[in-house]
Amino acid sequence: MHRLPRPHWTWVAPLVAWAVMAGAGLGGLFNLIVAAALVGAVLAAVHHAEVVAHRVGEPFGTLVLAVAVTVIEVALIVSLMVAGGPEEQALARDTVFAAVMIILNGIVGICLLVGALRHREQTFGQAGVSASLATIAALAILALVLPNYTVSTAGPTYSGGQLAFVGLVSLVLYLVFVLVQTVRHRDYFLPATAALDEDAHAAAPSNAAAMTSLVLLVASLGAVVLLAKALAPVMKAAVKSAGAPEAVVGVAIAALVLLPESLAAVRAARANRLQTSLNLALGSALASIGLTIPTVAAVSLVMGWPLALGLDAKSMVLLVLTLIVATLSLGAGRTTVLQGAVHLVIFAVYLFTTVAP
Repeated sequence: MHRLPRPHWTWVAPLVAWAVMAGAGLGGLFNLIVAAALVGAVLAAVHHAEVVAHRVGEPFGTLVLAVAVTVIEVALIVSLMVAGGPEEQALARDTVFAAVMIILNGIVGICLLVGALRHREQTFGQAGVSASLATIAALAILALVLPNYTVSTAGPTYSGGQLAFVGLVSLVLYLVFVLVQTVRHRDYFLPATAALDEDAHAAAPSNAAAMTSLVLLVASLGAVVLLAKALAPVMKAAVKSAGAPEAVVGVAIAALVLLPESLAAVRAARANRLQTSLNLALGSALASIGLTIPTVAAVSLVMGWPLALGLDAKSMVLLVLTLIVATLSLGAGRTTVLQGAVHLVIFAVYLFTTVAP
């Protein structure tokens, strides 16, 4: 047994991010430095979340990482909403939908494909995955589809009372899932076999190391929020100048936030720990909807801003297709390259139709 080392960059990155913030807004090439500092802060935040996760063990570990990533996502969305005002009424919808598609098709697809190419066939606990998918389906449909079919307000929106109710039930449903995952049926989400990779057998960090990572995690998250707010006008201007749809901003936010976790999930799949990969991926999808929607709903109600949640017809088709395919491909407890290829094809279609709707 050995303890995993703490790379120097994981504590340097948050310090640099806070230092760079002093020059945020200078424009020009300095925006590239701000963007690099933002990426470094995100990577550092996820690393420190992993340290804390390793200390508390499974399935609490993947839960800590999923919640940390979602806090970053929520922080980015709320920062951009506050900076942009009512004009950003569709940002939360675009980002949450992008996160769901990236996770269920991109991350899951890559994990299944990479794992199958190396191990031919992989297994996982079906009970936990099925519970996760059922909860994701309910949250996604309530938040992103149902608004199109209510009649209290016109367009893809909820009335104030409906928005408050959906935000509340989304949070309740997510908390019930967390209770099931960590207390009532924790065994559903535990790997059936011990991992073979070096990191899995590393000794848990000490209490002091875990507390240090917790402090650095908070510092990293704070830097992410402030740097993202500074880069918001630049990001929107770049998308507009490229002639791309505004939904691309949501994709960019989701991709930025989920990139480090994607790498962790793929690493686990390569080590034949598909259960851990799926816990990471599906847990992030759940947290993305179950925590983001209540937060942005509260901001919308307090500020009196409209919040467009309903997807267009094309996106609803892709969402329903994704949920059906995920249920079928992960419904047998075994995966091969075929399931991975199917998910990645759907992901490619989503990206293409987002840029060229």
